[in-house]
Amino acid sequence: MPDRPVAEMTFEEAMAELEAVVTRLEQGEVPLGESIDLYERGATLRAHCEDRLRKAEERVELIRLGESGAPAGTVPLANE
Repeated sequence: MPDRPVAEMTFEEAMAELEAVVTRLEQGEVPLGESIDLYERGATLRAHCEDRLRKAEERVELIRLGESGAPAGTVPLANE
């Protein structure tokens, strides 16, 4: 597994690695110690994906509609 910090990953990168972790664990051919490490990495990846999705949902909710009903812009979230 790559050692890239999860916090630096895009949603798509984290999701792809999470899928790879799940596949390896489901195959059941990984030694116990490595399985534990993979499980921990997977939990971190899952939390990162959930956080990125939550932030995306918040941004979508903040889209303002103009008088014509078309998006008039967005309100930036803090910490972005």
